[in-house]
Amino acid sequence: MYSVSEKKTKGKIIDTISINGFPMGSKDKVFKISNSKVRKIKITNKKLANPLVSKKVMKQYNKLIEYLTESLLDEDDDGETCREALNQIEKFRLIIKNKYREFLKKKEIETMSKQLVLLKKELLKKEIQIRDSYLEYIDSNKRSK
Repeated sequence: MYSVSEKKTKGKIIDTISINGFPMGSKDKVFKISNSKVRKIKITNKKLANPLVSKKVMKQYNKLIEYLTESLLDEDDDGETCREALNQIEKFRLIIKNKYREFLKKKEIETMSKQLVLLKKELLKKEIQIRDSYLEYIDSNKRSK
């Protein structure tokens, strides 16, 4: 991986493995820059990376919100979907924290966080209700014998 910058390097090629930036593209994606094939591009400028990162994160976020609302409306008996939905929330938070936090605006992160906290509380309430109804069911079966 090499750095393309406005500064002249006098024949030096800079190894950018340790440079922190937003990786653009994937293993199979090939970009063409002045008749050269480039596989990996890292955007280090936060202003340039913000729209790209924001678009990518919002896609993931909208999918997560859709999944969470679906799991809230689902009528399962064992609460497995609630636990899975809570795991998905934590997974999304870790991804944002580790990969994308420095490229997103603080306001975007706060908005997503507030909505996820509300959905997490609702999922926890639903899980508690399912657990309580299960305990009542077991208790009523013991009394009927």
